[in-house]
Amino acid sequence: MRTEQNLTRLDRVFARLDREPERPAHLDVPKMSRHRIALFGATLAFYLAIVWLVVITSWLVRLDWLVMFFRPYQQWSGIHWFVDYYVVLGQRGPTAVMVAAWLGWRSWRQHTLRPLLTLGASLLLLNLTVGAAKLGMGRLGPHYATTIGSNEMGLGGDIFPSGHTANAVVTWGILAYLASTPRARRWLSALSAVTSLGVGLATVYLGTHWLSDVVLGWAAGLLILLALPWCEPLIARAEVAIFDLRDRWRERRDGRIPAPVPAAPVALPVPFKTAATASTAQDETTAAREAAQPARETAAPARSPRAPVYLAPGPHTTRSERTPVTPVGSRRPPHSDRLPRGTAASAARPLAGG
Repeated sequence: MRTEQNLTRLDRVFARLDREPERPAHLDVPKMSRHRIALFGATLAFYLAIVWLVVITSWLVRLDWLVMFFRPYQQWSGIHWFVDYYVVLGQRGPTAVMVAAWLGWRSWRQHTLRPLLTLGASLLLLNLTVGAAKLGMGRLGPHYATTIGSNEMGLGGDIFPSGHTANAVVTWGILAYLASTPRARRWLSALSAVTSLGVGLATVYLGTHWLSDVVLGWAAGLLILLALPWCEPLIARAEVAIFDLRDRWRERRDGRIPAPVPAAPVALPVPFKTAATASTAQDETTAAREAAQPARETAAPARSPRAPVYLAPGPHTTRSERTPVTPVGSRRPPHSDRLPRGTAASAARPLAGG
């Protein structure tokens, strides 16, 4: 009887991802080039300039009030219904679901989690940077303004910069960032720019944002897209960690323990020997040793046993007066008339001269 394993939805997803062993060769990861760094610096300077113009209540704040008093939603009331639907393209929830569905399909087809991880990293950066700026500057919107002509900063609001505009720039711009070909990247960049521009103007039309909020929202979203190549190494490490965690979870679920990797080469095992084989080999070794021993004794020259040398205490003598010790005795011929220095005979030797 054959039993089939019931696969969960997560198992099916990873099984589909495993069908392709490698990523497609045409996928290229954007890098932080000099051109991109220059654009990032220019956009950051533009961002700070907009904030400064609003803080000092410059001509930009006066323009905000003029647009608010113009009331576009009353001047062009016929398109109000369309703008109400179109502004949804800048809301974080619906747009994140739509873009995540598309990028999830791409991950399915290309055997990589990079599209989804890149989307998650961009939304995280968006929440941190734009959210911190909103709470830090605390600007009130047009519907809650208190003093005509003021910048409405530091009053507890949360509309500067525009979250709808920044979210539209990031969410739709991520499609252009992850495009596979330069041509698709150009078309998607133009489409995301038009979409985010329309979302920003829609919020001004409805009176929920100042014009300067929208301009700063465009700059904030563009900064996130330009900074994404700095996050690519972290995204790659996260992808590897997720797949490793998946593999360990599968092994733990199936009860399989991976074989340990040897740290050093293992020596070959010694073949097993029985008792009879071991005794026969020992007898042959003993016979060969006994046969080789007489031949070794015949070939070795006879040597006289060396007498042990004992170091006894005595008076120090120079090297010329020492007698060399060899295995066969001293080679120096005996001299009957030579006596060691220091004896009584040295006193009877005649002295020269005089």
